[in-house]
Amino acid sequence: MTTMTDTHSLVTGGRAPLPPRRRKIRAGSVGRAIGIALIVLAFLGPILWMVLASFKYNVQIYDASKAFIFEPTLDNYDTVFDPRRGNYLVYIWNSFFVAFMATALSMVLALPAAYAMSRFLMNKSAMAVLLARIIPGVSLLVPWYFIFAQLKMTGGYLPLILSHMFVSLPLILYIMMSFFDQLPEELEESAQVDGLTAIGAFFRITLPLSVPGIATATILSFIFSWNNFMFALVLSGNSTKTLPVAIFDFIGYASIDWGALMAASVVVTTPIMLIALFTQRYIVSGLTAGATKG
Repeated sequence: MTTMTDTHSLVTGGRAPLPPRRRKIRAGSVGRAIGIALIVLAFLGPILWMVLASFKYNVQIYDASKAFIFEPTLDNYDTVFDPRRGNYLVYIWNSFFVAFMATALSMVLALPAAYAMSRFLMNKSAMAVLLARIIPGVSLLVPWYFIFAQLKMTGGYLPLILSHMFVSLPLILYIMMSFFDQLPEELEESAQVDGLTAIGAFFRITLPLSVPGIATATILSFIFSWNNFMFALVLSGNSTKTLPVAIFDFIGYASIDWGALMAASVVVTTPIMLIALFTQRYIVSGLTAGATKG
């Protein structure tokens, strides 16, 4: 005589059914994988389209049937680096020089300032820096342009560097303040007992322990300066034009050279993507290390 249990075993092939909880866990894992795949596609899709379009003719870019299967060409990159259209090597140097100088000067000023605000609880100064961080940069473009024009400094490197420092300096200050807050003061006091001065303890004890924060602040500040478009558009000149502004050369009144525009965009984004790829562990560790105080 066949029982109900035997019948159920025959239907399921002799295997016991999954418990409801395990089914929920498996369904949750599948849903999470689908969600991650959609997010990755949303972020990487435009980048993939940009890279593929940089190897296409303009006619192929408009043709949906040639989205992935097409005959690649390097003409767009030849156009980008054509000296008659503009010297992109100079634009790359301008972007690097402005980003490097703005980041370096901001670090020189922000590190001791962040240490002082952290150790001496300078809340009012911290609020002033936060206010500078909140103010939109576009609201200062007209006053900056007027001041630099009166000083006959527009079109030079100095206005670009100073305008970038307006954002980089508060960013570095707040990142480093969180790092200095988590470092115990007993380490510095012990160093001073051993004969170091307060400045010596800062340079020989505090700064080496804050390397993850310094790396994070440096990378984020450099990325901001490299990608900045608004300040460079107003304050730069023909000889100091940066890469984001140089991309505008491929946008005309009647037409847009999409192939060259995408090739120029690849040139702009590749260095930053490589920096983010090889330094992501420093960025993650730096942003999370300052979240707790201990």
